[in-house]
Amino acid sequence: MRRYKRIFTVVLDSLGIGAMEDAKDYGDAGADTLGHIAENTKQFHIPNLQRLGIGNIRPLHGVNPAKEPLGKYTALKEKSLGKDTMTGHWEMMGLYITSPFKTFTEHGFPKELIDELSKRTGRVIIGNKSASGTEILDELGEEEINKGHLIVYTSADSVLQICGNEETMGLETLYHYCEIARELTLKDQWKVGRVIARPYTGKKKGEFVRTSNRHDYALKPFGPTVLNALKDKGYDVISVGKIFDIFDGEGLTEAYKSKSSVHGMEQTIEIAGKSFTGLCFTNLVDFDALWGHRRNVEGYAKELERFDKKLGELMNALKEDDLLILTADHGNDPTYTGTDHTREKVPFIAWSPSMEAGGPLPEQETFAVIGATIACNFQVKMPDGCIGTSLLDLLSV
Repeated sequence: MRRYKRIFTVVLDSLGIGAMEDAKDYGDAGADTLGHIAENTKQFHIPNLQRLGIGNIRPLHGVNPAKEPLGKYTALKEKSLGKDTMTGHWEMMGLYITSPFKTFTEHGFPKELIDELSKRTGRVIIGNKSASGTEILDELGEEEINKGHLIVYTSADSVLQICGNEETMGLETLYHYCEIARELTLKDQWKVGRVIARPYTGKKKGEFVRTSNRHDYALKPFGPTVLNALKDKGYDVISVGKIFDIFDGEGLTEAYKSKSSVHGMEQTIEIAGKSFTGLCFTNLVDFDALWGHRRNVEGYAKELERFDKKLGELMNALKEDDLLILTADHGNDPTYTGTDHTREKVPFIAWSPSMEAGGPLPEQETFAVIGATIACNFQVKMPDGCIGTSLLDLLSV
């Protein structure tokens, strides 16, 4: 069994590859993020993903299977109950989630929570509905600035988001309000995965712009993950993008915040040029946030093409003792109804410059094979209670 000095795990956030068997229980029967993007894109050009084997996992319109795929590939099912970002990532690293995080998409947050948040912040709460972040600013931004009210909203995710104008409210005040909201939403009946500070600038409708000073207040994982096990044994555990927020910094030794998915890949390529031993864990959120939730097929397809170019650069930067794992955390079919995530299988592609040949792997019953494979590679014991079995021996066949 070959072992690797460095493993790069890149999550293409929301790139599902077909509905799970229980998708109908989530209202997602027939969802197929990648399949429907391929079907609805005239010229879909993802040559690096194609040669790694993305078209070999399942048929894709316009993306022929590679005759001699470079990577080992399969589909992963989600064992946990849910279809959100935290559930998917936490399962990858060994946690089995049996209670989905609460969402408040249909009716907004309960009156009791809003009343308590208003009391604790001293501000009238406005919004309290599921909305696009840019649209709710155009709708309520002037009212927040002129009357001192507080915009609170949610989305299809398990999140409570608070807007604040950097010039009139100030970042520290916004962050303080989010800390209050995080404390309140630790209660079981209101428990959301993340509270998000959404700062913006501008004085009137049409001029509002969200800034990069966003801050996420996530729940800590309910138990130690493979990340903790790696860090405790002295390995480097480097995060890129949203990974720090998803795990609330747990088990990480170094973190990089990304401005975009392209920037996240550029950071990953730069990290590949450094010397370290351990894991680089990257999340590319734009697929989900900019295109999946907004049901924009063309935007999603173009983002995949931009990623594919950077993927080629990353592959060229990897060494013989590096391993690359590509995967996703859930689906978000841009052709589907509504704006929610979709319950789907996700791709698993593993490749190393030292790999003699690619080929299919058996379909897996949990995302946790990823964490288990990483732990096995570095000969680290999986934390008690974690699920997943390693695929490392199959990567050398």
